[in-house]
Amino acid sequence: QVQFVESGGGLVQPGGSLRLSCAASGFIFNNYDMSWYRQAPGKEREVVAIISSSGGRTSYADSMKGRFTISRDNAKNTVYLQMNSLKPEDTAVYYCNTRPGPIRGYWGQGTQVTVSS
Repeated sequence: QVQFVESGGGLVQPGGSLRLSCAASGFIFNNYDMSWYRQAPGKEREVVAIISSSGGRTSYADSMKGRFTISRDNAKNTVYLQMNSLKPEDTAVYYCNTRPGPIRGYWGQGTQVTVSS
């Protein structure tokens, strides 16, 4: 079945960096565009970044441009999110999934990112 295992979150001070990883399985990973999403408390889940199936094209939500970088390794069925210059408003649970998603209605557990001094 579909599985996403997100990791790499944690507590970081404003201005710090984190690198998230998401290992995917249960579908043909390199056939799909992938996204990172996030959901802050009391808010709707939102798209953070998108990467094409080959990795050749990326796009970002406006507030993440220049700070976040999405990448993928199709040999490892893994998608990454490098997050720099983190702000308190980046605090959320981060998920990966296909784009559009969720594939077969499934979401992983996500990884918590907390930006606080």
